[in-house]
Amino acid sequence: MSASPQLPLLSVRARAAGYVALTKPRIIELLLVTTVPTMFVAEQGVPSVWLMVATVLGGTLAAGGANAVNMVVDRDIDALMERTRDRPLVTGVMSPRDALVFAIALEVAAFAWLVAFVNLLSALLAVSATLFYVFVYTLWLKRTSTQNIVIGGAAGAVPVLVGWAAVTNSLGWAPIVLFLVIFFWTPPHFWALAIRYRDDYANAEVPMLPAVASLETTARRILLYTVALVALTLVFGPVADMGVIYLASALALGVVFTAFAMAVRRDPSEGTAMRLFTYSITYVTLLFGAIVVDVLA
Repeated sequence: MSASPQLPLLSVRARAAGYVALTKPRIIELLLVTTVPTMFVAEQGVPSVWLMVATVLGGTLAAGGANAVNMVVDRDIDALMERTRDRPLVTGVMSPRDALVFAIALEVAAFAWLVAFVNLLSALLAVSATLFYVFVYTLWLKRTSTQNIVIGGAAGAVPVLVGWAAVTNSLGWAPIVLFLVIFFWTPPHFWALAIRYRDDYANAEVPMLPAVASLETTARRILLYTVALVALTLVFGPVADMGVIYLASALALGVVFTAFAMAVRRDPSEGTAMRLFTYSITYVTLLFGAIVVDVLA
């Protein structure tokens, strides 16, 4: 008699953990770090606690759904890559169909929640980010272009627009500049990680820049995007009427980011790249933290 399928033998706890993993919680945490501080700038003070909770919950559902769809589509290449081979659809925690149903349910819930408790504009922005991430990045660019993370990274910048729209029910130059800050932060952040896993991407035939170009070329582009990023953080100051605390923080953090990028330019090794990757997460957290401190000062 053949062995029973693995799926029914899993505990409820293991299945639940698998569904949580589908949403990529660590990525969601980073996205939400940018949403709430943006709301402080839009409010020019402390937004309603309920509005922040409602916006964060809606954004979490939308981002989780997008990440789950990404895992469904990419399950074939995830199985080939060391970094992703433990993802739930590779290990058989649930079927692709169940994962897709879960993802769609999250998106429907996100849209309904944001419409009901925030506003229509924020709901449309959140769902549009999902559509862009799925159709432009995952289904098109990721497997066909070295610009995959550059263009596709726009989806990860949308949460700042959602946060601004949640407060003002409109958009303007300040959130657009902040959108560009995250847009230009994403390539150096992700390319630094991709330097470490370039063999993985090459084996999976994913044209992530370090897998198809020289490390010198990758390091040069990391530095160029970093310089553009730092310039945009300084532009955000006068556009959003930020004060000295923010500008000083943006400048200091940017100098350190540039130093790490220059180190990668001199020595595009795995160790140097991972130090940049680690700092890039600290950078965006401290930068948006400085936004809140500046608004409240």
